[in-house]
Amino acid sequence: MPYDPEKHHRRSIRLKGYDYAQPGAYFVTICTQHRACLFGAVVGGEMRVNDAGRMVQRWWDELNRKFPTVQTDAFVVMPNHIHGIIIIHPADTHPNDTRDAHAGKRGVHRGAYIGAPLPKIVQWFKTMTTNEYIRHVKNDGWPPFHKRLWQRNYYEHIIRNEQSLNRIRRYIVENPLRWYLDRENPI
Repeated sequence: MPYDPEKHHRRSIRLKGYDYAQPGAYFVTICTQHRACLFGAVVGGEMRVNDAGRMVQRWWDELNRKFPTVQTDAFVVMPNHIHGIIIIHPADTHPNDTRDAHAGKRGVHRGAYIGAPLPKIVQWFKTMTTNEYIRHVKNDGWPPFHKRLWQRNYYEHIIRNEQSLNRIRRYIVENPLRWYLDRENPI
C-alpha cells in the first residue's frame, strides 16, 4: 500500500507544548494489542489476575525502583488493559531517591533515569512486560499475542488537583465492578 499522508500520519495525543518530565500526577491507561484478554478475568466484579497479570503488576511496582523520581499510586490490571497513576516528583525531593553521596550531585540509582519523562517511563514498562511475556510464551505456554503485546500508544491524563486525583483513584479501584460496561470489554 503506498504512503498516503492523509491516512498514515501519526497524530500525537499528548498535550501540545506540555513538558511530561515536570513534577505532577498522571493517569495512564495502556491497552493490549487488539484488546486481547491476556491478564486474567473479571468474575463477580472482581479482577482475578493470572500469572501474566501478576507479572504486569510486578513490573508496575518496579517503576518505583527504576525511576527514583517516580511514585506509583492506584493501579489495576484488567483482562486487556491497565490503569494506573504515576506521580513524578522533583529529582531532589523524592523519598525514593537513594542517590549515593559518593557518586556526585546527580548520583546513580541502579541505572535509573533521573527526572525521566512520562513517555520514557511508559516505554520502559511496556518493554519489560513484553520481554517477560515473550519468555513465558516460549517457556511456559502463555497465550501468544499478535505482533505486539501492547498497543503502540497509551492514554494519559494530567491530574491537576486533589479532587481529580481522588476521583481517578476511585475509578481505578472500582474498574472491575464496571467491567461489563467498559468499552475495552470485548464480550
